[in-house]
Amino acid sequence: MVHGMGEAAWTAVDDQGVVPALGGLIEGTGMWRTGTLAGMDRTGRFLTGAWDPPGPEGEDGPGIAGEGSWTRFIGRIGAVALRAAVASTRPERRERQLALLEMWAESAFADPAARLRTGIVVTERLAVRDERGAAVSVGWSREGRRRFVELRTGDAEPPSLGEIEEDRDVPRGWGSPEQLRRLVALVRERGPAPWDREAVALLRERTGMGRPAASLALAGLLERMYVPFLDADERATLRLKVAEAEDGASELARLTAPERLELLADVLPEDPAELWEPDGMRGVAERLAEAWQARRGQRVVVPERTLKAVVELQLLRLSAADFCAAFTNPAAEPGLGAPLDTWIKNSEHGPLVTDARWDIMRFEDRLHSLVPRLAWVYAELPAGDPVREGLPGLVRLLLERLDHPGLLLRAGHPAAGSGRTVADLQERFGFRPYAGPHRLDVASIDDGLTVITDGTVDRRGHRSPPRVYFRPAFYGDDERSRSLAALTSGFGREDLPLVEWVRGPVCARIAERVEGASLPVGAYESDPAASAPDLVARVAGALGLDEDAATLHLQLLALPAPTDRNVRTWNGWQTARHQKAAAALVERGLVIEDKRPRAGRQLFLPGEWIHAKKPYQPMEAWKAELIGLRRSYNRRLENPLPLPTRTLPELFAHAWSLVEKGEGPA
Repeated sequence: MVHGMGEAAWTAVDDQGVVPALGGLIEGTGMWRTGTLAGMDRTGRFLTGAWDPPGPEGEDGPGIAGEGSWTRFIGRIGAVALRAAVASTRPERRERQLALLEMWAESAFADPAARLRTGIVVTERLAVRDERGAAVSVGWSREGRRRFVELRTGDAEPPSLGEIEEDRDVPRGWGSPEQLRRLVALVRERGPAPWDREAVALLRERTGMGRPAASLALAGLLERMYVPFLDADERATLRLKVAEAEDGASELARLTAPERLELLADVLPEDPAELWEPDGMRGVAERLAEAWQARRGQRVVVPERTLKAVVELQLLRLSAADFCAAFTNPAAEPGLGAPLDTWIKNSEHGPLVTDARWDIMRFEDRLHSLVPRLAWVYAELPAGDPVREGLPGLVRLLLERLDHPGLLLRAGHPAAGSGRTVADLQERFGFRPYAGPHRLDVASIDDGLTVITDGTVDRRGHRSPPRVYFRPAFYGDDERSRSLAALTSGFGREDLPLVEWVRGPVCARIAERVEGASLPVGAYESDPAASAPDLVARVAGALGLDEDAATLHLQLLALPAPTDRNVRTWNGWQTARHQKAAAALVERGLVIEDKRPRAGRQLFLPGEWIHAKKPYQPMEAWKAELIGLRRSYNRRLENPLPLPTRTLPELFAHAWSLVEKGEGPA
């Protein structure tokens, strides 16, 4: 844009599409309306005296663009420039980014000599200007406070909008007028800079990010701000499947808008033309990795196959990379790094557990994501994998956190028939009320282990059931613990079953199996030839099979999902070897061949088959009973896999013992 050009130049691009073009770099997106780019332009020209407002004495000012968070772009416009330059950006968004960069290049915001300051001021005034400089309110008033941007043109203090509460000089990063003009011209002449998968790999190696997150970060997309998150063309450029893109966005979601700008501000080369060189994007990756390490540290790099497998788990609470990091360096993860002191406070929806930094939410996210999948990590990742190798250390850390006396967790609601109010439960749990830092609005009791609070009454007069909490440090084998377990029996026990299992003998034996290096590196516990070779030899001898067929037979007997792909991965088999073992089992009449929905295999145990829809696993009824998986009300499998009651060698041995006793599938 030519300096001093009127607003008409923005009508072609200045509309609501600016918000997704800048998504994640700005805040208050609901306040961004048509005219925001022109509003930024007017603000810059008002500061330099190149534009005069129509109102008396300049009080009307240039107007408020968006909600004012765009002032953070000063000295950090490189974040927008990266998006405008990379190949994955949608054309309509690129046009808006380029328009902003063109305007920015001609403004005081890009002038390295301009003496600019931003901050918070107590004022209702919109703008002020004289020979010493100018100041503009760029945000909406919040209790009399506004964001402002100021330009000093003389040696004296510039005119003020009011009492300044907070101020900072703006940084001076990438984005001189010459750099901005050159980048825009290059994009318009050559098209976007070519995407480079090697640059993604470099960023991943230097930071420990997952590949999806590294791809998004290199594209300047550090948070999802619009739906659909990526279209088909964007995903094709970044080589991401839908689930991978969503997972990568989840990994980056905790970054704030200022953090995203800081990370991306100075990653572009001094000469933008370098982006079109063969290793141009690798230079961007190196600089982004440095910025990431300085602010976020570095995680252990996890094998790509492991990350892909975790993405397929479709975790609701954690990204795949966050899940893996909890195993590779648990003490660095939010909610796990230090003992948690929690208490109960009032909220709009009744009492809830809180702490000083909401780390309890992060702890529970990890408790509910990690503990039910400890057995998956143990069974389906190979020995030597850094995630699997970290399992014992994670278990030890979880046990330490659960032993902290200040930790309160949730145990759901009393079982049906136990009582509808605190008063109904006082005879069993005592009369002492809960005494926390906040006085509760409802009645409560606290016996040292169990805390129970009354439900709240809604506008119709209906009272919700009591809520039950417990201190895991005091949960064990005593009368109080038995009373708590009896009170919360059945479904909806929330954190209690996870605490019981992670402290139990099966979890301890799983951790011992991993820590004891019971498998050679690269072998899987799900391969009985590696984890239970003596048993495989017994089965082979009893059935007159070779060891491969005996191995496959045990896997079909005991494992929930012995798909063809899984079996070949676990056993290290090629297709021909797998087919030979399968043919031997069919010939002996031990299994039947069939095609069944979502089975992923052609061999099945004889007997009833139970169907299941995603995300649940269909399987033989005999096997479901073996592993303790209950059917839902419609006789289908619509429950997650239960926490295991045996290690895999123990499960293989138990399944074979049933066959030997004549209680096998039939």
